[in-house]
Amino acid sequence: MELTIFLKGIAIGFAMAVPVGPIGIICIRKTLTEGRLHGLVIGLGAATADMLYGCIAAFGLTIISDTLNDQKIWIRLVGGALLFFLGIRTFRAHPADPKIPIKSKGMFRSYLTTIFLTLTNPMTIFAFIAIFAALGLGNGLSYFSAAALVVGVFIGSCLWFLLLSSGVTLFRNKLDLKGLRWVNKIAGVLIIISGVIAIASLL
Repeated sequence: MELTIFLKGIAIGFAMAVPVGPIGIICIRKTLTEGRLHGLVIGLGAATADMLYGCIAAFGLTIISDTLNDQKIWIRLVGGALLFFLGIRTFRAHPADPKIPIKSKGMFRSYLTTIFLTLTNPMTIFAFIAIFAALGLGNGLSYFSAAALVVGVFIGSCLWFLLLSSGVTLFRNKLDLKGLRWVNKIAGVLIIISGVIAIASLL
């Protein structure tokens, strides 16, 4: 029983992570300009946020979900502004030379920033609730089953970002500094657009 729920959780986490939104763009950009490990850290942050929202949905924490829904305008506004700021920084960033070993500086900050950015989309929790209900994983799960579901979501999300960063790594060594600068500029523009869309959706 729990194994089946766990496997469903992996499938849900993977499916929720696949659409390449701003977090996916950041993961691709970090992998190309700073290396695979930096890209994996971004994926780990996104998977952690998905796990937190999955917890709320799986354990039926309605007080938290209602609060997030009530404050969704402010949450999305802050998230959109942060994306806009991050997009500008990305656009102006100077990439590291791919031939020089990359330092691990700033990874924890990237991890926390990614968690925050992912959590600024409160609609994610309602997507989890809808998917759980559609697969018969709504109310009535034991704590152990709910925990197995949430762990599965985390692993599924991590699996997608592992595949994404691994695939992108194949192209990293083919880019010179000029190419990496263009990666920063394109990623920066896309992230800025994502921030503008997040803010505009509130109007």
